[in-house]
Amino acid sequence: MSEVENVADIVARMAQNANRLREQGPGLAPTMETVKPRALLPDRHPTRDFFIADILDWALKDDRHSMEHPMFSLSKKPDHRMRRYEHNGYVITIKPGHDGMATIWDKDILIYAVSQLVEGINQGRKDVGPLLRVTAYDLLVATNRYSGGKNYEQLADALRRLSGTRIETDIKTNGIRQREGFGLLDGWKIIERSPSNGRMVAIQLRLSDWLYNAVLAGEVLTLNRDYFRLPGGLERRLYELARKHCGHQTKWTISLGLLQKKSGSSAASKEFRRIVKKIAEEDCLPDYRVCYEEASDNVLFYTKDAEKLAASFAKISLRRRAAEAQES
Repeated sequence: MSEVENVADIVARMAQNANRLREQGPGLAPTMETVKPRALLPDRHPTRDFFIADILDWALKDDRHSMEHPMFSLSKKPDHRMRRYEHNGYVITIKPGHDGMATIWDKDILIYAVSQLVEGINQGRKDVGPLLRVTAYDLLVATNRYSGGKNYEQLADALRRLSGTRIETDIKTNGIRQREGFGLLDGWKIIERSPSNGRMVAIQLRLSDWLYNAVLAGEVLTLNRDYFRLPGGLERRLYELARKHCGHQTKWTISLGLLQKKSGSSAASKEFRRIVKKIAEEDCLPDYRVCYEEASDNVLFYTKDAEKLAASFAKISLRRRAAEAQES
C-alpha cells in the first residue's frame, strides 16, 4: 500500500466513524475534545490541594535523548541485566545497580524534576541548577500516584534504582559530545521528615550534568499529562517514541523489529507483536493512534487530530499529482 493510500484509508475510516456517530444523534461525533482514550488508569487526584496547583499547571517536559533511546526497564520486576544499544553512530551501555535497573515508572521522578527546571528557566529564575529540592507529596500527586505510606517507600526505592543505574554514552547534549559515565540520578537525600509519622516530606535531588545540559539547551519535549495514566511500561515507551518522532508531523512508520529495539523490550518477537497489536486495539495512547500493518510488518503511528491528518493527506495527494504530471 502506498503512502497516499495508507493515509487516505485512515482518513476515510475516521470519517466513516464520525458519520456513524452523527446519525446516532447530536453531540456524538468524535472530536479531539470528546474522544477519550480507553484503558487509562483513573485520575487518582481529581480534587487537589490549593498549595500544589501551580505545580500541576506546569507543562510536563521530558528530555529528547531518553525518549529516543531505551535507558529504562519496561518491567516492574527486578532487572539486573547489562544492556548495550547502538543506533545511528551512538552507543549506550546501561548497567543496573544492586537494586536493579531503573524502570520507566522511576523515570517519572526525572520528568517531574526536568519540568520544574524548565519552568524555572522560563520564569527567568537565577537559582536554577542541577541540585533541586522537591516535596515528596507534590511529586506523588503530580505523577498520578497514591500518597499512602507504602508509596513513600516505593519512592525511596525508585531513587535508589535511579542513582544505582549507570549510563555510559557519547550522545551529544547542549552541543557537547564526549564519552562519559553517569547515574540517571547523581544523588539524592531526604532533607525533611514528618514529625508525626516519619515519612519523607522533602527530597534533594542532584541531576546528572548530562541531563542538566540537555535542559539548558532546551532539548526537551512537552508530554500529555495522561502519560502518567498509562498502565503498562510498553505503552509509556511507545508514547515517548511517537511523541519524539512524530513531533508536529502527522505520522511515523517504523518496522516492528526496529521498534522493538528502540523500545528496549526484552520480549520475544512474537510476543512483542501481540502486545503491539493489543495496544493498537485498545487505542489508549494520548495524542496518537497505533496501526499494525500485517503485510509489511510495520507499525504506523498517526495523530488523533483528524484535521491535521486530512491536511497531510491533501499535501501528499498534491505532490503525487505534480510528480505524475512531470512524468507525463
